[in-house]
Formats: sequence, C-alpha cells, structure tokens
Amino acid sequence: MKRINPLFLGILMMAATSWSHSAPLGLPTQPVVSVGRIERLENFPSRFVEARPIDVWLPSDYSAAKRYAVIYMQDGEGLFDAGQAWNKQAWNVHLALSRLMQDGKVQDAIVVGIPNGAKYRYSEYYPDKYLSLAPPDVRADYVHRAQWDRPLADAYLRFLVEELKPAIDQRYATRREPAGSFIMGSSMGGMISIYALCEYPQVFGGAAALSTHWVGRPSGWGPPERLQNASLPLAAFTYLQRHLPLANTHRVYMDHGSAGLDAIYGVHQKIVDEIGREMGYDSAHWQSRFFEGAGHTEADWSARVEIPLTFLLGKP
Repeated sequence: MKRINPLFLGILMMAATSWSHSAPLGLPTQPVVSVGRIERLENFPSRFVEARPIDVWLPSDYSAAKRYAVIYMQDGEGLFDAGQAWNKQAWNVHLALSRLMQDGKVQDAIVVGIPNGAKYRYSEYYPDKYLSLAPPDVRADYVHRAQWDRPLADAYLRFLVEELKPAIDQRYATRREPAGSFIMGSSMGGMISIYALCEYPQVFGGAAALSTHWVGRPSGWGPPERLQNASLPLAAFTYLQRHLPLANTHRVYMDHGSAGLDAIYGVHQKIVDEIGREMGYDSAHWQSRFFEGAGHTEADWSARVEIPLTFLLGKP
C-alpha cells in the first residue's frame, strides 16, 4: 500500500477545519470554565460585520477596584470549552492565564473571545491591504473563491476598534491604553492579529500570531498553485515592510511547528523575521519561536500558550 504523505494528511485536516467554520457564528451556548467565569454578550451588534456572541473571561478575583489588560482573541469558539468545540479541543487560555497571574508572571488581564465569521472567516481574516498588493488576477481569484466576493478584513478591524473595544472598556475595569490592549490568534487568526497591530498601533500594544498562515490560501483548495504559493505571501511581506510599527515600540510574537500544515510555514516565517531584524526590532519586542513536532491544532496552541501570554503581558 502506498504511504500517504504526512503533509498531505495535515492539509486534509485543515480542510476539515475550514468546513467547521461554515457553522453559525460562535458556540450555541456560553462556554463552561472551571477557573474564573465567562460573561457572554449575546448577539453583539455591528455596523461593519455580522452580529455574534462575545465571550469575556474574567479571573476568579476580578474586581472593579483593579485595572486589567485585555487580550482580544480570534476564533473565540475554540478558546475555553473543548466540550463544545467541533474537534473537542480548546486553547484553555483561561487556565494558562490564571496560572501565570497567580505566579505573578504577568499583569492582571481578561480575555475577550471573538467568534470567526463562519463562511466569511477568510473574508474577515485575510488582510485587505495584502490583497491590494497582489497581482490583479490573483486578487480577483482570491476575493471570489476564498472570500465569497466580500473582503471584510478592514471592516472587521473597524468592528473591533470602533465598536467592541469601546464596549469592553465601558463595561469592565480595563486598561484602555495600548500598553494594556493586545490582540492574538492562530493560523488566519494570527494573520489578522498582526494586521490589526499594523493598522491600529495607537490601539494595540502588541500582537501574538501562532502558526501564522502566511500562504493565505484556504486549505481546501488542493495543492499549491502560483496564485497561492508565491503572490500572496510576497504581498504580505511587502505590506509588513511598509507598515509594521516602529521598532521596539510594540511587542510582536510569532511561532510555528513542524507537523501538519505548520510544516510549510518555516520559509515564510524566516522572511518575516528578517523584515523585523532589518527594521531594528530587539528580542524584548520581537519573538519568533519554533516548536519541533508541534502541529496545527488547538491542542498544540494550548501546550505553548503561556509563552506568548508571558511575552505580551509580562511585567517590566
């Protein structure tokens, strides 16, 4: 029997993941957590994107007398409750953050989980201004096939910055300045998180992108072609060269593994890291990590989530 290439298996797994995002936005019921508590903002409205539930995790000792940093996280349906997740995996970010706060390694913080746009996940998460730098035929093909003719990344960021963040700051005891506001995600969620930092450096003080999907193409499209294999990453690199925040004014974390879909990210990440070095970023403000054997799942991100949390939220 012919052996199946492990990389192909990883791509098939990611194809299944992309199908999972065709479900309604967010989890059907509020996530259940064993540490702290979740408050759900049901059907949070927006002028820019489709309404969705927002899940806010608060630590057990949350008090209005304190001030908390905020981490805005993409793909919010996979953060807290594995029992409700499509693949029965979750980041368990609340457990990691609670441990770090108890050990005094990070500042007090809360987590805002934002569900992806389901069918329009690639519309919301693939940066509009990356596409503007791609060849016209590549851009047109991507917008039609991956984004259902609705590029929404800039609209999604306006939803975050103009609608969601003000509502969170009004409702909770937050640190509202950039040094207390961070954004984080994985795969395409990592892509939009880095883009948010570039577009709104006056809002976010740092971004973390795990297993960043630099190739840009939806996993279900089959083997890489010219449209997906070169043009989209090159457009992303050009944008980053022009728009990353000034060196050492913000914190940037990125990583990838070696298994499954993550196996193809190394060459792209090396170029992004070189862009950061050329701009003058130091190790206190730019961290890029490689995890041998790690794949492209919530379980993999959960195993190392304390590292980006500490990088972003670590006390001076």
